[in-house]
Amino acid sequence: MSDNKTNIDVDKIVKHWIETSEDDFNTMLSLYNSKSFGWSLFLGHISTEKLLKALYVKKLKEHAPFIHNLYRLGELIGLEMSEEYSDWLDEITSFNLNARYDDYKKEFYKLSTPDYTKNWIEKIRIIQSWIKEML
Repeated sequence: MSDNKTNIDVDKIVKHWIETSEDDFNTMLSLYNSKSFGWSLFLGHISTEKLLKALYVKKLKEHAPFIHNLYRLGELIGLEMSEEYSDWLDEITSFNLNARYDDYKKEFYKLSTPDYTKNWIEKIRIIQSWIKEML
């Protein structure tokens, strides 16, 4: 197993996370427009996770951990978060679980109405703008 800091090209990795986050963000919007609301929110989570991982790499100069909990990533980075942003990251993290696991899917799809999804897409935009200010 190699050291997490060995021969890491920080700029290249950060650029990769940002570019793939932008691609996923656009896919989120396409899924919303095609009325695939649950999957749209799932991609919102993925897109946000990638930005946090870009920030992790930039700040800590090491590969980001293999975790999907957005709040935990923020903690590891050392972000000072408002209670509101903390709550948002927790809720956005739930989109990852709810869209992927059959136990949660049915209820999540019922919850993922056009208005609910649109509201969370706006919150995802806000959170991502906040993260990008730190990149």
